[in-house]
Parts: sequence; C-alpha cells; structure tokens
Amino acid sequence: MQVGPVSAMHEQDFRRAHELMTRAPLRLVQAVLPAMRARGAGSIVMISSIGGRIPAPHLLPYVAAKFALTGLSEGLAAELAPYGIRVTTVLPGLMRTGSHTAAEFAGQADREYAWFATAASMPLVSMDARRAARRIVRAAETGRRELVLTPLAKAAVLAHGAAPATTNRLLSLTARVLPSAGGAPEHGVPGVRAASRHRPGGPVHRLTALGRRAARAHNEPTAS
Repeated sequence: MQVGPVSAMHEQDFRRAHELMTRAPLRLVQAVLPAMRARGAGSIVMISSIGGRIPAPHLLPYVAAKFALTGLSEGLAAELAPYGIRVTTVLPGLMRTGSHTAAEFAGQADREYAWFATAASMPLVSMDARRAARRIVRAAETGRRELVLTPLAKAAVLAHGAAPATTNRLLSLTARVLPSAGGAPEHGVPGVRAASRHRPGGPVHRLTALGRRAARAHNEPTAS
C-alpha cells in the first residue's frame, strides 16, 4: 500500500497496485473457474476494501486498484451465479493487522505515517484481524454477496450511497487537512523507517501500541 498525496506518487505506483490487488486475484479466479463450472458449484471470496467503494484521499494507487477489484468481484457474482458459483465481495474498513509497517509513504513520510498508523491501530476505528476473518468465513459459508466490515465503513457506504456529492465534499475537506507533499517530497519510504523517525514513548508511539502488537502477531515488518 502506498500512502501519500497524489502529487508525490509515480505512475509505477498505480501499476504495482493493480498488478497485486486486481490482476493477481483475477489469475487465481481464472485458475479455479474451469473445475468449479464443471462441478456446478464453488465459492469465491474477493477481499476488496472500503477504498474500493469510497475514494479515500492519500491512498489513490490502492483506491484505484480496489475499485477495479470491487467491479471485477461484483461482475463475477452476476455472471457466475447461473453456474452455481457464489462470489462474496468483502469491503473491510481499516484492519488492525500491523500492515502499516509494510506500507510505503510518500510526500512528508513521517507525517503520513503518523496519521495512517494511528488510524490503523485505534480500536474504535480499526478492526481486529481475527474477528474480521471469522465474519468473512461465515459470509462465504452463507453465500452473502457483500460484507462490509467495521461500523465506520458501514456508515460511510450508506452515506456515500444516499448522498454521494456530500460525501465527496467531506472527502475533499479531509484531503485538505492531510499533509501536503512538502518542498522535497519523499517516495517509497518503508513504514518501519517512517516509524523510526518518531520518538519512542512519544504520542505516535503510544497511539500505535496495538498496531505494533498486531504487526508482531501477523509477521509484518517491525523496527529493530
């Protein structure tokens, strides 16, 4: 995942995001479809994101790839239903997996890390990965077409569906308060390196305690 203003992103960032988040799942689906169609049954789960429904600022390579994956998943659900194949589109909000340490930051990398890592670590904003996994398995077992995870994500989807123009204005306001690219924008700064710029015991360090615990539990990179 690349985090930062679009002015600090490169075209290659978008290419990489699409290759990993859209084309790789497509290849997996293409590999299993012949056997599923032959037996007239199957279940496919596509892990998209709330970013695949609502264009979160400072995450545009990720958002563009996840929008494409959401469209692919919903299109597959429509086309494969006659063959007895169920497709579940999962739209998680922020997950507390510790993945912010593996993200890449652009622009003012330390400031981008501060807001993103904090949001991805807060219990009322992010969701525990194990709890999310249990809900995803249940959704696949019951054949749900769509699963939105976290209360904030559900509220955002409802708001965007009911008042898209208002939601877009709120997103524009959010983009204005996020860090600018700065005079000398950085690019591709690993989360672990961005984390090291924040003082141990400081505000960001304290607010991301749960995120660091999750990173260790899920084998994400951790600072030495």
